[in-house]
Amino acid sequence: MARARQRQRHADVRRRQDRPRPTQDGGLMPGGRAHRFILQRLRATRLAHHRTPADLGLAAETVRLRTAGGKSLFAWFVPGPGDGPAPAVLLMHGWGANAALMLPAVPPLHAAGFAVLLPDARCHGASDDEEFSSMPRFAEDIGTGLDWLRGQTAVDATRLAVAGHSVGAAAALLAATQREDIRAVVSLSAFAHPAELMRRWLHEQHLPWWPLGWAVAHHVQRVIGARFDDIAPLATLPRVRCPVLLVHGLHDETAPFADAQRLEAASAGRAPVLPVDAGHDLGESLGPHADAIVGFLRSALFPRAA
Repeated sequence: MARARQRQRHADVRRRQDRPRPTQDGGLMPGGRAHRFILQRLRATRLAHHRTPADLGLAAETVRLRTAGGKSLFAWFVPGPGDGPAPAVLLMHGWGANAALMLPAVPPLHAAGFAVLLPDARCHGASDDEEFSSMPRFAEDIGTGLDWLRGQTAVDATRLAVAGHSVGAAAALLAATQREDIRAVVSLSAFAHPAELMRRWLHEQHLPWWPLGWAVAHHVQRVIGARFDDIAPLATLPRVRCPVLLVHGLHDETAPFADAQRLEAASAGRAPVLPVDAGHDLGESLGPHADAIVGFLRSALFPRAA
């Protein structure tokens, strides 16, 4: 028994040594171990595509998009059903997901005359890897996709919209503050503030917020090169100039429905909430709301016709 207790004490010491330790300035101990620990814990699970557009009866092209940093993004491009240039919607998945999980949204968009681009963000699906992924990098990948769409003769480059899920939704709002060519954003299950997600993640990892959790959050902001307060949807949405629709599950436990209500308030009512009887992963639950989402996009991209 004594030996077992001694082994347990040694194991507990090793676990404490492997956890990141805060310094006086809120950073982490140098040497790389803490940095690698955080990146490993935050790294998204890479999922393979479990289906393709062909499974939904959609003709699609598989394309590779080149980022500004030389990385390659996998994407499916579903051309519009007509002969001329079509308005286009870029669909960005969420953290740990991939383009295949956004496929249920494609048929109603395609039937309504839209072309659709479904990229995998870096570190996700079949896209290239990076040391880390982040919401700002999701926004960069959205920009890469939009730049590609603008160069396609089958796309009306004056009528581009973005729809994103979770982190993809937050990234869509961030991208809309950085670009003039996004004419509409459909936010699916956006969280209000990444620090709140970080607190929940730390709780799941059995890490206290103070001082350890605060130091981890501080370090993550250093690594991604952005302050949570600056990139939070609560901060970006009021700066977005195009129409925004907030689609949110009533039973969302990852980003509570109250987050959508807070975002609507932050927009001063300019971004209405569309409640869905679902949790965080909306999936097939969007079906009954397809007409409302398509109607929103039509009114935003074709305001005179609406």
